[in-house]
Amino acid sequence: MTQKTVLNDAHRRFGAKMVDFGGWDMPLHYGSQLEEHHTVRRDCGMFDVSHMCAVDIAGADAKAFLSRLIANNVDKIKLPGKALYSAMLNDAGGVVDDLIVYLIGDGQYRMVINAGTAEKDLAWMAARLADWKLDVAVVARRDLAIIAVQGPNAKARVWQVLPESRAATEGLKPFFATTVGDCFIATTGYTGEDGFEITLPAAKAEGFWQALADAGVKPIGLAARDTLRLEAGMNLYGQDMDETISPLDAGLAWTVDLVSPRDFVGKVALLAHGQQKQFLGLLLLDKGVLRAHQKVVTAQGDGEITSGTFSPTLQQSVALARLPLGVAIGDSVKVIIRDKELAAKVLKPCFARNGKSMI
Repeated sequence: MTQKTVLNDAHRRFGAKMVDFGGWDMPLHYGSQLEEHHTVRRDCGMFDVSHMCAVDIAGADAKAFLSRLIANNVDKIKLPGKALYSAMLNDAGGVVDDLIVYLIGDGQYRMVINAGTAEKDLAWMAARLADWKLDVAVVARRDLAIIAVQGPNAKARVWQVLPESRAATEGLKPFFATTVGDCFIATTGYTGEDGFEITLPAAKAEGFWQALADAGVKPIGLAARDTLRLEAGMNLYGQDMDETISPLDAGLAWTVDLVSPRDFVGKVALLAHGQQKQFLGLLLLDKGVLRAHQKVVTAQGDGEITSGTFSPTLQQSVALARLPLGVAIGDSVKVIIRDKELAAKVLKPCFARNGKSMI
């Protein structure tokens, strides 16, 4: 049965085209994907990300639990509000889900997991908790909503609507969060632009959404969210990685701590198999559009595009791809599109951020 966020009626009032997204009824766009994309790069827009699930993890063994559960090291987050990006892995080293963990206080953390994997993730955590017999409570916070406001003018618009938040958030560094009243405001995002992700009581979400709209913030759908994150080189679970893909092969080696002596689920497999592929960007030099699952022909062997699109910011087709080891940035490769070999250039997997081209 399709699930709905608390903002479902608001999306329809704003003229959204609704689609099924991982079992959730979500807005694809509100009229023009292209306009929405440019709005976020040039001004600011707001996204309903309430389908994603906030999970509170607390107890005497909360840190020990997370230390064994995720591939990154929670010892890195020492200050309250600091965020850590990582993944939960299975025993084979595949990605169960990618996630963000925030340190709230001593023995208290908040994790944000993906919508389509939420039930699987919660079952996975419950099973690990039963195995390890730790003193931890894991609570899914479906009483909360999450609204992201992204773009060069995002913070100013949020401060216009929530003036009481300015003092606490004006100096907030990237990948931090703070609590203002009943809002949990984080400088995390999925667009490559400045802004906030605001977690608040679900009952207040519609009023906040409307207040942002009244302040000139445009609603943005899933279609523009995807082109924005792809331009910024950000992975999408289920497309750029899944339970069969190692984080080392998905460009997420920086989120994996194999140096410290601590053990975590999947560590043995990662050490045994190492990195098999590398995750790089492609810029199409010929006419066409790069799409997921297209074959990439290189001098070192074949690779595959995991995400591809026509970039509205660059006005060229770009992609994220899993390629053989040995392929280097700057190399020329071929992409098979409709039985034709089209030329592409290998780049760092980040094409646009902060409103500007990175190539």
